[in-house]
Amino acid sequence: MGKLLNVDPIIHAIVRETARLIIELATVDGQRAQLADVTDRLFLELVSTLRAREVSGKVIADMLGMALRSYQAKVRRLSESASARRRTLWEAVLDHIRDEVRISRADVLYRFRYDDEAIVRGVLNDLVESGLVYRTGRAGATTYRIAEAARDGGPTGEDQLVRLAVHRHGPIDRAGLVARLALEPARIDAAIERLHAAGRIEETADGWRCERMVLPSDAAGGPGAAMVDHVQAMVDTVCARLRGQPGGGSTFVFDVPAGGSEAEAVAALFAEMRDRFGALRAQVEAHGADDGPRSRVTVYMGHSARAALDD
Repeated sequence: MGKLLNVDPIIHAIVRETARLIIELATVDGQRAQLADVTDRLFLELVSTLRAREVSGKVIADMLGMALRSYQAKVRRLSESASARRRTLWEAVLDHIRDEVRISRADVLYRFRYDDEAIVRGVLNDLVESGLVYRTGRAGATTYRIAEAARDGGPTGEDQLVRLAVHRHGPIDRAGLVARLALEPARIDAAIERLHAAGRIEETADGWRCERMVLPSDAAGGPGAAMVDHVQAMVDTVCARLRGQPGGGSTFVFDVPAGGSEAEAVAALFAEMRDRFGALRAQVEAHGADDGPRSRVTVYMGHSARAALDD
């Protein structure tokens, strides 16, 4: 980029924003997602990406502030356990209540008798306060039942996540999808089967591929997959700029009266640009059968509104 950057404060700021996003996802709709292995996943992703850049093990260990032997032992330990999916006590209690029409507090405590009782009681209170579980009765007569909104657990969106990975990284084989997605291989296989049967992905000699993907906002799992796609597009753009490759981005902030005509104009501009990009994409796709080399150009957009000076 012309001169060396002082990367430490940039990395710190990005980590802080990433943590904010992870926490928002982990607690969305009253959920309490597993976070215990986040640092382990990050460690393995850092190592994998550095290895892909052909950085030696000694240098990677130094960058991570570790002795080489400790680094190698940690990589081996985490790699061996990376496929094991862990669940939070919160998830286990919710699933147990979901399996029952109605269950008493005593039965829940007995089912999880090997866990700390105070923590189990805290989980039950949190589930009630989150609106996922209804509580009736008092003291020893307290019973729980699942709220209708949480009965089916909601759409998983696994098909959309698999399809997105195929679209972004295809052609990609099963092993590549297993390595890239935090899903059990059996779930990936099932998603591939459904997507292939529906004609949303195709099998080639080099693996699965998906030339075109549109995520309707009301599709099962669509919002989640769209968030992943947006983050990937942003990261691709920033990385390209750091490497001196073509690409760029701009952020515009408008301080406008809430609910006024200027706020409506900003929202209308975003909708207009989205429609124009959609029409341009259709025009480009009309020439998709043309022979010759092609390049993939990614453009991402987003907008949000919040009260001024709000953290």
